[in-house]
Amino acid sequence: MNIVVGSGPAGVSVAMALIARGEHVTMVDGGQSISADLVKRQSTFAAKSPKDWTTADIEAWQKPQLERTEDLAMRHGSTHAQVPKDKTFDPSNHFAGRASHAVGGLSNVWGAAVLPYRQEDIEAWPIRAQDLAPHYQAVAQFMSISGASGGDLQDLFPAFNADALSPIEPGPQGDALLARLNLKRDTLADLGVRFGPARQAVSGGCHLCGQCLHGCPWSMIYSTHQTLAELKTSERFTYRPGAMVAGVSEDGAIARVHLNDGSEVSADRVFIAAGVYETARVVLNSVPETTSALTLQDSRQVFLPMLHRWRTGADPCSGKLHTLAKVFVEIDDADVSPFLTHSQIYSWNEFYAREMSANYGRMLPGSSALFAAISKRLLVAQTFVHSDHCDQVELRFDPRTRRLRTSILSNPDMVPTIDRVTKALARAMSKAGLQPLSFAKRLEGPGASFHTGGTLPMSDTPRALQTDNLGRLSGFNNVHVVDASILPSIPASTITFSVMANAHRIGALV
Repeated sequence: MNIVVGSGPAGVSVAMALIARGEHVTMVDGGQSISADLVKRQSTFAAKSPKDWTTADIEAWQKPQLERTEDLAMRHGSTHAQVPKDKTFDPSNHFAGRASHAVGGLSNVWGAAVLPYRQEDIEAWPIRAQDLAPHYQAVAQFMSISGASGGDLQDLFPAFNADALSPIEPGPQGDALLARLNLKRDTLADLGVRFGPARQAVSGGCHLCGQCLHGCPWSMIYSTHQTLAELKTSERFTYRPGAMVAGVSEDGAIARVHLNDGSEVSADRVFIAAGVYETARVVLNSVPETTSALTLQDSRQVFLPMLHRWRTGADPCSGKLHTLAKVFVEIDDADVSPFLTHSQIYSWNEFYAREMSANYGRMLPGSSALFAAISKRLLVAQTFVHSDHCDQVELRFDPRTRRLRTSILSNPDMVPTIDRVTKALARAMSKAGLQPLSFAKRLEGPGASFHTGGTLPMSDTPRALQTDNLGRLSGFNNVHVVDASILPSIPASTITFSVMANAHRIGALV
């Protein structure tokens, strides 16, 4: 029997692979679920077609998100997907990471952007992109992906064959940007800039209702709740909710999971998929004889706002639209970085004018109408760089408080690299009719991107607190880590798809 710890993306992926092999799986999950009242609220809102929603209906649906004051991500009116910072980490002003104690983990609140990794960005790994390729395809069988086939993205990221994908309509701003980028394709290619319609983990039949950032009323944005429901239909799968894991141990061929309530569960193998920070706590609590720290790899993110100079002929906040990423832009230029840099371009959403008012309103009294007008021409690039350029974060476990202590390991290359990346992106986007507002670019804090991992990296010759190519933790025979903790580095492109593929690979091969 196999135990899987956690129901997030890695947990359901390794479980799906094990079940497909005829293995028996017990999933131990301490995650919370959204409240029954909020489930009912969602069902009531989704019972109407978007064309029948009144202004009052929409305002009521959006109100919790627009008026929230805490810093936890919210969807469907709930912040249950993230744990308050002081529950996981010792007090720190510099660290922005958050753990999850939710059924489905951070898939409840993710941006749903989907790309594989390319070989050039994982050359230092003990596995190759081709090793992940069949598992990207396997994951795509239970996680719906929308997007265009072929083009630059297929050329850059061949490990996943996107021929079967169909795109979601990107809306007037997304269409206009893609058309203008296509007109400048050769010029941009000379700059090392490639692009394509964004790929999202969204089911077909999207209503284009514009409520993505508040929580899809029909749950068409993928979360692992969907795969967990599929797993529960198998007679070889057992789900044990409400069980928080404190540690793991081995006794000969028997692996044991120790729960917070003092009980334990035994199995032939254990697969830890609790998310980077909870996995760190579990592992460090399981090897108390070591005083070693874990080193977190972090792909930092920077936001670059841009105004489009063209007229779309339509109000971007009216009509059908989604508010997930519209366009992916990749920069492959050795003068910028030896690795690919990845940007996700977002068009209008209802948060833009509010954020401008919050940031600049005091300096410009009575500017609400101005900001509302500007927001309708505003596009925002969310850009990621490879973790090798970025500050690292040291994690130490405090057995007294059971929290993680964090400290920053500065990388002097980070800020110059991000400056090069944003300059290159601004130059490229200006050729497509955008006016980059470089003065307003914003580098987010460590951990804020949630593109983090590498604390227990895979290695051909694992040392203490490392793992082998199957995620087997050094010093253990039958305990495997399968989440982002084992990625040796964090490339700039989206992380979740590769975490899922790698977990599926381990479940298929172990």
